[in-house]
Amino acid sequence: MKHWPYHRYVAHRGAGKLAPENTLAAMRRGLALGYRMVEFDVKLSADGVAFLLHDETLDRTTNGSGRADALGWRELSQLDAGSWHSTEYAGEPLPTLAGVARWAIANEVLCNVEIKPMPGRERETGAAVAVDVAALWRGQPVQPLISSFSEESLAAANTAVPNLVMALLVSRVPADWLTRLQTLGCIALDTDHRELHADVVSAIHKAGLRVLSYTPNDAKVVDRLARWGVDGIITDAIDRIAPDGSERTLG
Repeated sequence: MKHWPYHRYVAHRGAGKLAPENTLAAMRRGLALGYRMVEFDVKLSADGVAFLLHDETLDRTTNGSGRADALGWRELSQLDAGSWHSTEYAGEPLPTLAGVARWAIANEVLCNVEIKPMPGRERETGAAVAVDVAALWRGQPVQPLISSFSEESLAAANTAVPNLVMALLVSRVPADWLTRLQTLGCIALDTDHRELHADVVSAIHKAGLRVLSYTPNDAKVVDRLARWGVDGIITDAIDRIAPDGSERTLG
């Protein structure tokens, strides 16, 4: 089976829902709760800067509006990406991939970088993120895990920087999962946890590949996935599920 240097329990978008997603504040909150691996979404600004944001528009998680790639980084960097969550995080900026890389390396936090391209920019985003990741984490003992729902982005990433560690994101496990992973050069399949059961996990492992799941938030479900041998469990519930998978004691 392929070497797997990553932690099993991963904080979704930095700190799940405890802090504004895809911000450095969220990464810090995840680390404060003991999580040593974070997942986050990356896309490109109008001028090609890789920055963190999940949606195709700015409306939900910033005080901006419209297409997420309509502005250059100078304008994007002035947006408030925290007030939507709570007043505690008012003024929290959008981070660049480079900024998150510096923080993660300094704090020895591993990363799952999800390529989240804007429509029509799949290849451009995949290649750019791959080149950035290779440069930002050069010489580090563990490189980020790169994932995406966009097969076009993953193919472009693999062409730009061969031998990246990559996972294909899917909403349902496809019948031809092995062919698709091999074609893209991926070593892992990342799917909705509700699509997994023990025999699927076993089949993927027998093929020498790895399995991740998103986003189980119930401790019993997380425990079941771990018992099946799921390699990466990406969760929002970092306040209720400890980084070793155990249920936190409240109170």
